[in-house]
Amino acid sequence: MKQTNRCPKCGCEDILYIPGTVGPYGTGNNIKTGMTVFSSVEVDRYVCTACGFSEEWIREEDLERLIHTFE
Repeated sequence: MKQTNRCPKCGCEDILYIPGTVGPYGTGNNIKTGMTVFSSVEVDRYVCTACGFSEEWIREEDLERLIHTFE
C-alpha cells in the first residue's frame, strides 16, 4: 500500500496515511530502542478505507537503529 496506493486485499485506492508518533510515557505508534522516548522509532500506518486492512512501515532512516538494537 505504501508504494502502490492500492489495498492488496480489496484493490481500493483510498488509503489513509497515519504517521507514527511518540508521545509522553512512550505512547503512540513506535518501537522503543533505548532508555527514553527520544530513542523511539516511529511506525507509520497505511489503512484501507474500504476493508480496514492496514500495514505498518518503518522509515528507511530508522532501520539501522532497529537492526543495531534487536539483532
